[in-house]
Amino acid sequence: MTPLAGPPGASGFDDSQLEALRAWLDPIAARYENESFISDDPVSVVHAFDDPQDQEIAGLFAALLAWGRRDTLLKKLAGLMERMDFRPARFIHDLEPSSTSLEGFRHRTFSSDDALGLSLALQLVLRKFGSLEGAFANQWSRAALPAHLNGTDSRLAAALTGFSNTLLMSVPGRPARMRKHIARPTSGSACKRLVMYLRWMVRRGPVDLGLWNTLGPEHLALPLDVHSGRQARAAHLLTRQTNDWRAVMELTCVCRKLRPHDPAFYDFAFFGTGSAGELLGVPRSADETLKAAPLT
Repeated sequence: MTPLAGPPGASGFDDSQLEALRAWLDPIAARYENESFISDDPVSVVHAFDDPQDQEIAGLFAALLAWGRRDTLLKKLAGLMERMDFRPARFIHDLEPSSTSLEGFRHRTFSSDDALGLSLALQLVLRKFGSLEGAFANQWSRAALPAHLNGTDSRLAAALTGFSNTLLMSVPGRPARMRKHIARPTSGSACKRLVMYLRWMVRRGPVDLGLWNTLGPEHLALPLDVHSGRQARAAHLLTRQTNDWRAVMELTCVCRKLRPHDPAFYDFAFFGTGSAGELLGVPRSADETLKAAPLT
């Protein structure tokens, strides 16, 4: 695998400029990182379960289906969990290829055939690795080998790509259409849904569950979509105009400067304000710091 190139900027801020940006962004992120955020977000499906095995499976479906209107998405996810008898881990374990439990399910382009194929793929992956964390841990370890390792970002890209390929190769018949549902950084995709899934599984807080110990929050990237991308550009923290993996790394690099131990914290500032219809305008004091150290 050819390592992806790193982000272009974020090296010009001095300590006082970073502190000014933290003073601006941290309260905004904290305003959205609280329990009230959960009910209207797909992570609510994960919080509905107590068993970690149910949580990581329900979380993967919730993340991979997370596009479109959120009210519609939540209804579809509730219907999917009902089809699984609200025991997703047991459902995956016992599933037969001839099962009709998922017939009729659809969310946008994700059909009942896709739901069955992904469920059977998860069954194979869980039999081999024991858990979805085990499957990701296998790729995270492999990505640390000298042939892959070229900094944290390349390791994350390699591990996400390997995790995606593990799922894709386990889908019966390996239909090409599944590639639009399970993205890979090496294809250039921002992989918003899988990056968000990692945030749920790795970070611990009022919203995120912190179920996995394979990697720490310092290794995470920021989920990037039209909302968070628009907000990050309005804040002059992202220069790349395409929401792809390079943009993810550019924004994540900036956020690591601000909060090295937990860069994905700022997803709550970008996505939270964006989904709420707020424009993340830059206050004058912070704007002056950005002018003093532009991202190029």
